[in-house]
Amino acid sequence: MPEPIVGRLVVVGIGLIGGSLALSLKTAAACREVIGVARRRETCEQAIELGIVDRAEVSLESVLPELGEGDVIFVAVPTLAVQGVFEVLRDRLPAGVTVTDGASVKGSVVEAASRVWGRLPEFLVPGHPIAGSEQSGVTAARDDLYIAHRVILTPLAETAASHFQRVERMWQAAGAEVLTMPVREHDEVLAATSHLPHVIAYGLVDTLAHDAENENIFRYAAGGFRDFTRIASSDPTMWRDIMLANRDAILAAIDLYSANLSELRGAIATGDSDRLMGIFTRAKAARDHFTKMLAKKAYTENMQEQEVTFIARPGGAVSGSLRVPGDKSMSHRSIMLGSLAEGVTEVEGFLEGEDALATLQAFRDMGVVIEGPDNGRVVIHGVGLHGLQAPPGPLYLGNSGTSMRLLAGLLAGQSFDVTLTGDESLSKRPMNRVADPLREMGAEIGTGPEGRPPLKITGGRELHGIDYRLPMASAQVKSCVLLAGLYAEGETSTTEPAPTRDHTERMLTGFGYEVQRDGPRASLRGGGRLRGGRIDVPADISSATFFMVAAAIAPESEVLLEHVGINPTRDGVINILRAMGADIELLNRREVGGEPVADIRVRHAPLAGIRIPEAQVPLAIDEFPALFVAAACAAGKTVLTGAEELRVKESDRIQAMADGLEILGVRAEPTPDGIVIEGAGEGAVFDGGTVDSLGDHRIAMAFAVASLRARDTIRIQNCANVATSFPDFVRLAQRAGMNLAQE
Repeated sequence: MPEPIVGRLVVVGIGLIGGSLALSLKTAAACREVIGVARRRETCEQAIELGIVDRAEVSLESVLPELGEGDVIFVAVPTLAVQGVFEVLRDRLPAGVTVTDGASVKGSVVEAASRVWGRLPEFLVPGHPIAGSEQSGVTAARDDLYIAHRVILTPLAETAASHFQRVERMWQAAGAEVLTMPVREHDEVLAATSHLPHVIAYGLVDTLAHDAENENIFRYAAGGFRDFTRIASSDPTMWRDIMLANRDAILAAIDLYSANLSELRGAIATGDSDRLMGIFTRAKAARDHFTKMLAKKAYTENMQEQEVTFIARPGGAVSGSLRVPGDKSMSHRSIMLGSLAEGVTEVEGFLEGEDALATLQAFRDMGVVIEGPDNGRVVIHGVGLHGLQAPPGPLYLGNSGTSMRLLAGLLAGQSFDVTLTGDESLSKRPMNRVADPLREMGAEIGTGPEGRPPLKITGGRELHGIDYRLPMASAQVKSCVLLAGLYAEGETSTTEPAPTRDHTERMLTGFGYEVQRDGPRASLRGGGRLRGGRIDVPADISSATFFMVAAAIAPESEVLLEHVGINPTRDGVINILRAMGADIELLNRREVGGEPVADIRVRHAPLAGIRIPEAQVPLAIDEFPALFVAAACAAGKTVLTGAEELRVKESDRIQAMADGLEILGVRAEPTPDGIVIEGAGEGAVFDGGTVDSLGDHRIAMAFAVASLRARDTIRIQNCANVATSFPDFVRLAQRAGMNLAQE
């Protein structure tokens, strides 16, 4: 048998928290012996009888001489009683023993340790399991209490790594997810998310208990009252101690809650419908995603903590009529411009993917009332160009480079300071390409090392228009400068070296803002107004691309992709696939909200390798991962040049695709600005194997499509970020006929 993680576990306080840890480790065979310590002999006997501990004592002093290297003492007593336990340990604790605790207030524990030992000892690992129950005491202990619950450890600078690792592994053996956090941050976060709710629940029930009609109130209270006030059944002694131990942080949380409650009361009293909707929509969004917000992660799934692998089995064909999600670029811009417009903007077809939701949440954080999304429908109550409010903290934008770069332009002209942050992937992406022209306009913008996030934008700066010539074709940079121009004095213009998507210019015009366009040059003057209206977001051609390529490469395939945006600055994928020999028809062409739209029919046809015209590269920049799969299935060589931009996307897409193609048996030679792919023509093209998408949604989906021409199963790792642009990809792929599953 493997060596137990803990030698002896000594639980001081055999109640719900301590007893459940004891049971969990006994069930997992993660310790050699569990010793309970309780003040009352009856509690000790109960714990032994219930199998919670192997033996129990009423005196901690009697246990200490037996302990040694690898043993753990878990202090599970009320917060203000921890110091008394530490005093027993002082001068008696054997070397090599780890001490940890489960108190809700870490600052109090650290202060107690400092008072008792005169220093912060290396063996102390303060911790807090985020779990509980309406029941308390030894009989409430459960061996599954910590499974899938979080335990926050707050190691100190003085804490030795060996002691921290022992406690971390102990909690993981109990089934918990272990996070780390500084002591002060822990106490502030818990004051707001745990201690304040208990204050409110106790206060509400106590208020109603004093009501002369309380019998009827409690008799007819619905389930919502029961759920909301459940925590008022918690141990009063424990919560009295918590309130006293974390007084300052709890008082700050109460003051903030009182101010917000006063605002809510005012909105009800005055019948202010917009203010009420703003409060309720912000609260709903926060409640729906509070676990992600607590961890400072993303807005749909906690993507950085979730490991998703696609299992793509070989063969098959695709068929049917499909509607892919709404255009991501337009979804971003509809939220941004709708928020800055005067009046209400109604959006249909909004993409409810991770990136667009990050933009939506950012504007909610800046005081904009946004209803939805609900099946792609969003209603935005615009605040005008100068109506945004300072957010309560940094704006977290997940993995969305579009959000960060476009918001940089919009926020450069605001009166308040703001910081833009993102996840690990976004934090590696270059931002000087937008920061530099904004600085030319008079903005004050700070970046991290090498011009990477976070972006720190100082408010109150007067912007002036510039004539900016883009050094490389980039719709995000162009849009950033033009959006900053809304707040600049005089004219702002951009000139691009090659055409890029023009959704910003089109949508500004749709909101009634005059934009001059002359070939590669676009210009506007600051000081205008945006007017709210209706936006129908077409299906995203980038998402449609995966099924276009699937139908093109898989024999006997035919798909009809409905209501797809075919903006001439985005149709490079159609032009390139046609040049390779793909059978593509555009049906039912029409214009929706100023954007050209069509249904796209694609049938299988033999493909041939080509030299991709550089003029088409900016028009298909996001579609190349899928196009590389098409190139591998084409007869002959495909050569791409002029695509340096692909190296600074969510990943280095050139290198990532080349590595994956080589693993699957395709010759692919990356170059500084492109790639050379040796296509195999007809028949099976790809070997089976495991490829890493590097967290890049488009690479993950591209290799899933490759399975249609594979000899064996392709496993694609790190696919959670597919939710950024195509949250329903697996289901739609299965419906179309692909043999794709998700682990």
